[in-house]
Amino acid sequence: MQPFVERWRWIIQGHVQGVGFRASCSRRALDMGLKGWVRNLQDGSVEVQAEGPPIALAELRAWCEKGPLGAQVQRVKPCQLPVRGDDWFEVRY
Repeated sequence: MQPFVERWRWIIQGHVQGVGFRASCSRRALDMGLKGWVRNLQDGSVEVQAEGPPIALAELRAWCEKGPLGAQVQRVKPCQLPVRGDDWFEVRY
């Protein structure tokens, strides 16, 4: 039986680049068994796309609302996406 899986995209705004956000987010996602990716955007925000069980996704979103030490998250914009079936979680450049 397949577990229920969702995919979400979050745009994290604030002081979130140059503070280790991508690396920390990737470690968190991998620890939770999530798949997808994280990358910096040109406007200074960070984009995360992750898929997996809803409970793990909710935990990652809660982490994204705070970020790593040094981050100052002002807003997290969510958007649900179709599941793609990614096999890993990576930092994109």
